[in-house]
Amino acid sequence: MAFLEARGIRKSYTVGGSLLTVLRDLDLVVDAGEMVAIMGASGVGKSTLLHVLGGLDRADEGTVIIGDAELTALPDREVVALRNKQVGFVFQFHHLLPEFSALENAEMPTRIARMPLREARERAKELLGRVGLGERLAHRPGMLSGGEQQRVAVARALVMRPSVLLADEPTGDLDEQAAESLHGLLREMHQSYHLTSIIATHNPRLAAACDRVLRLHAGHLVPA
Repeated sequence: MAFLEARGIRKSYTVGGSLLTVLRDLDLVVDAGEMVAIMGASGVGKSTLLHVLGGLDRADEGTVIIGDAELTALPDREVVALRNKQVGFVFQFHHLLPEFSALENAEMPTRIARMPLREARERAKELLGRVGLGERLAHRPGMLSGGEQQRVAVARALVMRPSVLLADEPTGDLDEQAAESLHGLLREMHQSYHLTSIIATHNPRLAAACDRVLRLHAGHLVPA
């Protein structure tokens, strides 16, 4: 059963006075509980697509539906509310706040949502334990390896218990060993938290861990 749908998505940017279209009448249907990889060359529009699907950016044309909500028909404030509750993001660069501990970084979305501190802390501790950092709650990002920092970012993405996980080149800044470890973690989190996941990646091993692989080419998605 479809949980995330994109229909007729078109997105363009003006570059050097010229119009560059990166997504052209793009369609995508992802079933609830499915884990989909999107591959493609650098600059082809994978990040743009994830931003449109997750409500970080608006398409010029087309419709995005998450669950029962038509994202593209909502005003900005309702898009923000739905995104914060329903969508978790993991980026290539973890964007952790260096002055805060792993626990405080993982809690950050709950602070924005004004969740009671006790509940927020319990959720963050649980997730950090699940990603293998239960003994490093007080460590700041500078005291963690690159792979550990990205695990904190995964915990942060899931602390609001979203339905959808969008990951943009999540292993792109990691060495091979850390990347391989993160592949398994993403799959485990996907299954344990009953997520619908879309992962943009260059990494064929990460793509192979997904249920379906698509390629973004010339603004369209095609089977890989």
